[in-house]
Amino acid sequence: MPDDNTSGGGSLPVPVEIDISVEAGDWPDEASLTRLVDRAVDAAFAETGAAGHSELSIVFSDDAHVRTLNAGWRGKDKPTNVLSFPAFPPAKGGPLPPMLGDIVLAAETVAREAALEDKPLENHICHLVIHGLLHLMGHDHETDAEAEEMEAIERAALARLAIPDPYA
Repeated sequence: MPDDNTSGGGSLPVPVEIDISVEAGDWPDEASLTRLVDRAVDAAFAETGAAGHSELSIVFSDDAHVRTLNAGWRGKDKPTNVLSFPAFPPAKGGPLPPMLGDIVLAAETVAREAALEDKPLENHICHLVIHGLLHLMGHDHETDAEAEEMEAIERAALARLAIPDPYA
């Protein structure tokens, strides 16, 4: 359902319309997911200062679907927690494109990681949405310097949500 994201405790509206779909997997109800996504996107935009208006799709799926996507697009025949598919070439620090792209999360992997790391599932979902969104905005973690920069933004965005540092 498209949602003009205006959550975030009185902050300015985030310049992105979000379409959320639950395709497969054992996820919280859609209203809860919408609240989590709105908060995560709001925090990420607050930290990046991105400008412009855009659209974003977030798909909550399962390991089987994400494994297929990961194999087809990245040549890695295994599920992963989150995949990002930019609609346009990402330009870090540039204006937002008309459509950011898609973020796809895998239920079993996300739940397993949250349990292994002894953190609430909701916190892990927020982290992965922020992580995926940063990829769509041109951030990466291929080098140590890129990873440090991206993780610093993730930490700051999560701190806005009172979520502990996932890298600590």
